[in-house]
Amino acid sequence: MIYKSAEDWLKSPHKRVLFYGMSGLGKTHLSNMLRAQGSWFHYSIDYRIGTRYMGELIADNAKSHAMQVPFLRELLLTDSIYIGSNITFNNLAPVSTYLGKPGDPAKGGLPIADYQHRQEQFRSAEIAALRDTAHFIDRAQSLYGYPNFICDTGGSICEWVDGNDPDDDLLNELSQHCLLIRIEGSEEHTQELIRRFDKAPKPMAYQPEFLEASWQEYLHENKCPADKVDPNSFIRWTYARALAHRKPRYEAMVPWGVSVTADAVAQIQSAEAFETLIASAIDAL
Repeated sequence: MIYKSAEDWLKSPHKRVLFYGMSGLGKTHLSNMLRAQGSWFHYSIDYRIGTRYMGELIADNAKSHAMQVPFLRELLLTDSIYIGSNITFNNLAPVSTYLGKPGDPAKGGLPIADYQHRQEQFRSAEIAALRDTAHFIDRAQSLYGYPNFICDTGGSICEWVDGNDPDDDLLNELSQHCLLIRIEGSEEHTQELIRRFDKAPKPMAYQPEFLEASWQEYLHENKCPADKVDPNSFIRWTYARALAHRKPRYEAMVPWGVSVTADAVAQIQSAEAFETLIASAIDAL
């Protein structure tokens, strides 16, 4: 770790952290709170994905739908209107909308091959955005004068790294620049996330092998042809399995840094309280 002790962490004039864990446990909320304190730069991986690496794909997808409407088609062809996404740190819907859901086109689904292609685009984009972390650490300090830095990752980071591999290239790179901090939820948190997802299912990224196995299992279990799959039914069915699949992958990443509970994070109201929490986590190693 880049901080060898709690004292090293507390005395450091440049605190650099990377948050990871299941979506919905407070990574972005904590990042926003620290940014509001004035001395923390907030680097959002999902925002970087949606603007730098997938912005053109997202905009072109919206344009392709608009081109199917004669009125909008004419305006687009004459450069009379502009179509773009309005991504913010707190509104990343354009990214998830582009990812889509596989299944029946009549219900808004994508053919599984197209869906897998978009998943691969996202995987490449997320890895590239994660590798930009060091650049943004330098940029935050040299350009904007921020002494402290947060890398706010998406829930799928664990799909692209192997915490059990001491030679994992991406984890080695990230841990050289940031203290990796897992935000860990309880079983109650997991059940609440499942309930929340069931009410409003949203697209997410999957490890390719997990997606293929889940897709084939769903088709077999429901005796359903691929082009008749209800998209929302599939991603609801897959969500709890995805959380179970990710749990050991998150746990394998913990030795690369420290772990704090979502309940402890929810109590934090200041940067000072955050720094104290992390010092305790380092002390507990």
